[in-house]
Amino acid sequence: ELMDIDIKSKPSRPPWYERHVQPCLAELVGSALFIFVGCLSVVEDSGGTGRLQPALAHGLALAITIAVLGDI
Repeated sequence: ELMDIDIKSKPSRPPWYERHVQPCLAELVGSALFIFVGCLSVVEDSGGTGRLQPALAHGLALAITIAVLGDI
């Protein structure tokens, strides 16, 4: 009678690029987009919008950053 032996192998570690470089680049791109869009929304602020335009711009920039870079 033969016994089935399950051999569990160690999960392979991702390469150094995916562990170190990719998260740093994602943080850099996400922060740059967030700051760039936020500053442009304040510069291009028309008289009647008040605080609404910068708040919406920051919220949309954050949502886009999370949607694009969230899986990293």
